[in-house]
Amino acid sequence: MDFDLTLEQQMMVETAEQISARFDPEYWREKDEEGAYPADFLAEIGAQGFFGLPVPEEFGGMGLGLTELAVAMEGLCRGGGGGGPALGYLFGLLGNLSILHHGNDEQKARYLPDMATGAKMCAFGLSEPDAGTNSMNITTFARREGDEFVINGGKWFITNIENSDAILLVARTEKPAEGKSNAAGISLFLIDLPQTAITYTPIPKHGFNYYKSNTVFIEELRVHKSCLLGREGKGFYSLLGTLNPERVLIAAAAVGTARLALSRAVEYANERSVFGAPIGSHQGVQHPLAGAHAKVEAAWLAVLKAATLNDRNPADKLAGDMANMAKYTAVEACIEACYHSMQTYGGAGFAREYHQERWWREAQLYRLAPLTQQMTLNYIGEHVLGLPKSY
Repeated sequence: MDFDLTLEQQMMVETAEQISARFDPEYWREKDEEGAYPADFLAEIGAQGFFGLPVPEEFGGMGLGLTELAVAMEGLCRGGGGGGPALGYLFGLLGNLSILHHGNDEQKARYLPDMATGAKMCAFGLSEPDAGTNSMNITTFARREGDEFVINGGKWFITNIENSDAILLVARTEKPAEGKSNAAGISLFLIDLPQTAITYTPIPKHGFNYYKSNTVFIEELRVHKSCLLGREGKGFYSLLGTLNPERVLIAAAAVGTARLALSRAVEYANERSVFGAPIGSHQGVQHPLAGAHAKVEAAWLAVLKAATLNDRNPADKLAGDMANMAKYTAVEACIEACYHSMQTYGGAGFAREYHQERWWREAQLYRLAPLTQQMTLNYIGEHVLGLPKSY
């Protein structure tokens, strides 16, 4: 078993670190305070080929796997961005992956070349006020009229739609029927933006203010049947192929954020002296950081295993099992690391200038998205351990 990165992966890490050196923590602090979109950062990672990593060479990408995406995500977050790069990079990738795996030849040729460079972005329209964790409970409905669908409904917490050129919209094309799974009758639509029938309003948030999350309203939106991504009524099963990589990438972002927070805390603990000794010489400061570090490094191994299994066979149940376990362990490790890193600074840890409070806030989102820690435990308990369904 070889834990060394390949030469290609090492080059990705070095490039990510070089980018992060230019877009450092101060850059992200200012963006967060201003609620400003990091367009220059996203343009840079697009120019460096990061969005195109999973895209086949024929469409301008590199045709690489989830392992390379995870390594790149971790490097961008650890290098200085913390959670800042995470959502922008993640949502730039989700559209690519969905089109790559489920799009037809025309959709791939039309969208992938620009998405591979970051010239175009795709929003992800899944969650609704009454369908967050339970995504099969969506009510947004696409009514068939000849060669068109007429879509009505609403979405909630849809991130970055205002800067996106398309949206992957999840809607029902059949109403739930008794005796059938609620997963039946859900379809995916790839729709260009803007659309006059789609409006949105930002939701004030606790963190990640670089990217606005929105309540979205859809009223009598007419789209041609060619906008279907994949098979009509089978969209939920197509989604599953995207959700596992999403969990692995959030886990990689959590590890990168944790490593950044810990590195700054260790630096401060070595420099800050109280009562004639560095505060890091006291076990009350040292041991929490050491314990958090050990958990973060163990979590990174889980991330790499999950990514490797997905690259070998994404349809294998073990790949899904490990994606959930990696997300859970990495996020728990990140939350603990960010907490103890902020505590290392004492009262100063609450000050924005040290960045720790921002990384701690961002760690809380990893706890909740793309699915809650409780739902990962539900999955592990039922599908890995074989326990009865608990919800």
